[in-house]
Amino acid sequence: MSRSAPLDPPLYQQVKDYIVGRILAGDWPEGARVPSENELTREQGVSRMTVHRALRELTGEGWLERVQGAGTFVAQAKPQSEILSIHNIADEIRERGHEHSAEICLLRREKARALEAKLLGLQRGEALFHSIIVHRENGLPIQLEDRYVSPAVAPAYLEQDFTEITPHHYLMQAAPLSEAEHVVMAVLPSPEEAQLLEIPPGDPCLLLRRHTWSAERPVTWARLLHPGERYRLGGRFSAETVR
Repeated sequence: MSRSAPLDPPLYQQVKDYIVGRILAGDWPEGARVPSENELTREQGVSRMTVHRALRELTGEGWLERVQGAGTFVAQAKPQSEILSIHNIADEIRERGHEHSAEICLLRREKARALEAKLLGLQRGEALFHSIIVHRENGLPIQLEDRYVSPAVAPAYLEQDFTEITPHHYLMQAAPLSEAEHVVMAVLPSPEEAQLLEIPPGDPCLLLRRHTWSAERPVTWARLLHPGERYRLGGRFSAETVR
């Protein structure tokens, strides 16, 4: 587990931050063509392999679309359905009669990048909290939780023992949920994510992006990645909630 001072992100992540920052700023709207690999290589002063990885991962995360022979474009917004409830992964596992355990891969203070700054209402470079946790069901990885948290609303986040309680449990006490936004998509994991989930790199995953607020203040932005063969999303709704 890492609690050390933050390091500069790797070069491919810096390229990803640059591209996402341009998208969020409105410089590159939906459907706009982004610079080619060669153009980004020259502009960012990095290798083409670095740019290729950044574009590949942003495509897998739903930010970009790559069209053979035409280039890379900012992805169009896709239709989505509502997911109406938020559950504690530990409670879900225990309700199935199974054992939950958690492995803390990272828990530290970092500087906000473009995406996290915008979503958490921070300035770029301002401090935030970052955790990466693997949740296991009977010893088998079922969720990779990559979470950013606003220190203003959850100041004791780094002091928690997330092998005993989940971030969900702490956050629901520190900053009771008032609003949440979910986006679900099918993605391929990065090599690092596949290793943490103990799956082959080519295995599809289910990604849940979660953005939450408490009393209109942004609290957390999380990527919850699940092996496709080990997890499913579902719900049961009353007639009043189905429209």
